[in-house]
Amino acid sequence: MERDGREHAGGDAGQDAGLEGLSVPSRIVVAGGVALVGLAAAIHLAMVFLHVAPSNTVSKQHAAAIDDYVYPEFEQNWKFFAPNPLQQNVAVQARAELRGADGRTSVTPWTDLSARDGAGILHNPFPSHTQQNELRRAWDFYTSTHDAREQPAGLRGRLSEQYVRRLVFSRLGAAQNGRPVDRIQVRSMTTAIAPPPWSDEKVDTKPVYRMLDWWPVTTADRAEVTTR
Repeated sequence: MERDGREHAGGDAGQDAGLEGLSVPSRIVVAGGVALVGLAAAIHLAMVFLHVAPSNTVSKQHAAAIDDYVYPEFEQNWKFFAPNPLQQNVAVQARAELRGADGRTSVTPWTDLSARDGAGILHNPFPSHTQQNELRRAWDFYTSTHDAREQPAGLRGRLSEQYVRRLVFSRLGAAQNGRPVDRIQVRSMTTAIAPPPWSDEKVDTKPVYRMLDWWPVTTADRAEVTTR
């Protein structure tokens, strides 16, 4: 009986030992793992905090590093939690004016650049940052710096035009069928998302287009795209 009592007491002591029952190397491994998890959590919280916090000295100084960490996996879109979340699909489309050897011009059909990106993301477990965000953010940049008459709001507006023009030009290519691209035209197609079958809400799902003027492709545009 006395022996059984000692064995029982020893078993309880072993169960309650916890980390004390581990060897020194095992303790080091556990402590290191806890430290790494804590460090990763601290870095994540700091990056997200600096991203959503008002602009300050630290966030300005490390803006590139913060954006690289946050986008696209941890992007903060507060509209998701708002009473009216995003309810539209916006597609960016473009076409080109080609010039032949005889000087005659022709216009290509519209190319859905957003659909191209979507096809590249579909069934891809690790889609690229470019496929997910480049075109969408370029268009957001343009629309946020232009009024309803497509007039730019200062320098940022003009920069957004240049950015969208060069991005679209790089997507369409400098030439098609051996004929150089002289001008490009961009439009957006906004389609409301249909409500679920159980909803009584009525939504017009007819596409709405925002058509921009033709943009001539400049020598600087060609040089920029060539060096990419």
